[in-house]
Amino acid sequence: MAVGRVYLVGAGPGDPDLLTVKALRLIREAEVVVYDRLVGAGIIDLIPRRAERVFVGKAPRNHAVPQHEINAILVRLGLSGRRVVRLKGGDPYVFGRGSEEALALAEHGIPFEIVPGVTAATGCGAYAGIPLTHRGLATGVRFVTGHGKDDEALEHDWASMADPNTTLVLYMALMNLGEIRARLLDAGMDPATPAAVVAAGTTDRQALVTGTLADLPERVAGADLPPPCLIIIGRVVSLAPKLAWFEAAEPLLEAVNA
Repeated sequence: MAVGRVYLVGAGPGDPDLLTVKALRLIREAEVVVYDRLVGAGIIDLIPRRAERVFVGKAPRNHAVPQHEINAILVRLGLSGRRVVRLKGGDPYVFGRGSEEALALAEHGIPFEIVPGVTAATGCGAYAGIPLTHRGLATGVRFVTGHGKDDEALEHDWASMADPNTTLVLYMALMNLGEIRARLLDAGMDPATPAAVVAAGTTDRQALVTGTLADLPERVAGADLPPPCLIIIGRVVSLAPKLAWFEAAEPLLEAVNA
């Protein structure tokens, strides 16, 4: 049986212009493209008509195609001898489960390549005017998952996460924002710490809600935010009003419920 090659390609946070040159080339050369719901519509439009399209979209608490089935699909396609591109929102190795898929391919002897992409933290932060580090405000940044495996309780080192000199970026965290606030406050984080939710970052649907750790959940509750959403907590969020440069099709929802 002929064995093809599978490319695990980071599609970035949504804006097609943020694709790498290699990602664009591989999309154009693909015979099969497997993609999820976080891949921007403008990027899907770049897939050649001749290529087979396989949608494996997943939403929070609604995994239309479970991960083990996605792994099996990639193995089956890899064994078909075709050139397969697995498009993943953001970067394959940053909360993208790309390593799980790569392990499945490796176990079956299927050649694969990893093509890094702009992860949501850097892309959405930049488009929302929020630098992840800044002298005098943040000496480091920490990427954290905002939901537990199989919707289990969040298990983090909350004390270390409450460091005022570190920017926290939480992926897939909107549904647990109230719990995250409570745990960080219990760990000693200042309630006045600036915080933000960036929704549909880098796309023409981008929206921004800013506030503090203490009041962000209530501000978000009053906004109809388009998914996906990224949460950024730290003093760097205070720079957003001065550094915001991206003009979305709709006004940013800044300071909702102020």
